[in-house]
Amino acid sequence: MGDPRAVGPDRLAPPLRPGLRPVEERTRVTTAELFFDVVFVFAFIQVTTLMTSEASALGVLHGLLVLTMLWWTWSLFAWLGNRVRGSYGLSRLVLLVTAPVMFVLAVNTREAFSDFPGGGHATPVVFVATFFVVRLLYLALRIYASDPLRGRDVAALLAPMLLATLLLLFSALLPGSGLDEATVRYGQVALWVLAIAVEYGAALLLPVPERAVFSAGHWTERHSLIVIVALGEVLVAVGIAGADIPNSRGLIFTSALAVVVAGALEWIYFDISALVGEHALRRADPRHRVTLARDAYSYLHLPMIAGIILLAAGLKHTPALVTAAPSYRLGAPLDDLGRYAMYGGVALYLLAHAAFQVRLSRLVLPVVWPRLVGAAVLLALLPVTGRISASRSVAWLALICVVTAITEFVVSRGQRRRLRAAVATE
Repeated sequence: MGDPRAVGPDRLAPPLRPGLRPVEERTRVTTAELFFDVVFVFAFIQVTTLMTSEASALGVLHGLLVLTMLWWTWSLFAWLGNRVRGSYGLSRLVLLVTAPVMFVLAVNTREAFSDFPGGGHATPVVFVATFFVVRLLYLALRIYASDPLRGRDVAALLAPMLLATLLLLFSALLPGSGLDEATVRYGQVALWVLAIAVEYGAALLLPVPERAVFSAGHWTERHSLIVIVALGEVLVAVGIAGADIPNSRGLIFTSALAVVVAGALEWIYFDISALVGEHALRRADPRHRVTLARDAYSYLHLPMIAGIILLAAGLKHTPALVTAAPSYRLGAPLDDLGRYAMYGGVALYLLAHAAFQVRLSRLVLPVVWPRLVGAAVLLALLPVTGRISASRSVAWLALICVVTAITEFVVSRGQRRRLRAAVATE
C-alpha cells in the first residue's frame, strides 16, 4: 500500500470516470459504507463462534486466521472508499451488491476449514468462492476508478488476490483429499498463513498504483466505526451466551462488568488515540500520509480488532459458570481458553494501541506507559485467573481497564487539549 507514486490531499478532485465522485478532505463516512460495515457485525460474531465452537487453541487460531483475511478485505474497501464516494452512483451500487455476498461469506465462516459432521466438503469451497467474488467486485471498481493503468499496475492489484485465493482453495480441498487428520490440520494452517503473507506482504513490496488518502477525517472516522462494531461484539457475545440461561445475581453482575470493560476500551481509543490519528494524517505530506495510514490503520488496527474479538470469545464462557454458582462470589474458574482469550485479548489490544500511538506521533509518547503497564498487569494475573471464579476474573479485568483509562486520562490532559484545538483548527 506504499507506492512512491502515491498521491495525496493536494489532489482533491482526481479525474474520475462517469458514475463516480471523488472524495475530498471534507468528505465523511456515508450510509452506504455504514451498511456495508453492518455485515461485519455478523462476521465478527461468526469468527467468535468459530473460536469457541472447537474449544481448543486450534479453534482460536482458525478464528484469527479468518479474521485476518476478513480484515484485509475490509481494509481494501476502506482504501477504495477514501478514493470514491460510497454514496454515489457506481460505487454505491458495488457496495450494495457486495454486501449480500459478504454476508454469505460470513455465514460460511464457521465452516471455513471443514464442514460440520455429515455436511460433506462443500462449505469451505463456498467460502473461498464468495471470498473471490467479493475481491473481484473490489478490483473491478478499483480499476475503473483509476487512471488508465499499465500492465504491471494491474498485475500488482490482481496477482496477490489470485495467489491467495488459490492457496485458500487448496486448503478447502484438503479435508476431502484422503490425507490423515494431522496432515490436513497443519496443512490448512500453513496454506492460510501463506495466503495472508501474500496479501499483506504484497502491499509492502509491490508498487500499488495511485494509493492515496484523500480525506483524513473520512479515513479515521471509518476505522473508528469499525472499532465500535467490534466492541459491540463483546456485548453481543455475553448477551447471546446468557440468553437461554435463567437470570441470577452472578449473570447480571458479570454482564454489567462486560459493558464496563467494553466502555473502558472505547474510552482508551476515542479519548486521545482517535485525535492523534486524525491530527497526524492531516499534518503529513501526501506520501507520508499513505505510509502512516497503511502502518497505523491497515496493519496496527488488526491486532486491536483481534484483541477485542478474543475478549468476546473469552466472555462467552462466563454466563454458564456464573449462573451455576449459588452467588456471584462463588463459582468455577474460567477454563484455559476463556481466561487466556479474555486477558490476552485485552493485553493485545493495549499493546497494539501503544504501537499505534508511537507510530503516529511522538507528541503523546508520555501517555503510552499506562497501556504498557495495563498489559503487563493483565499478563501477570493470568496464573491467578485459573484459581478464582469467572465473575472475579471479569471483575479484575474491568478494574484494570478502568484504572488504565483513568490513568491515561489524567496524564494526557495537556496533550488532549492541544490536539483538540489543533484538530478543530484544521
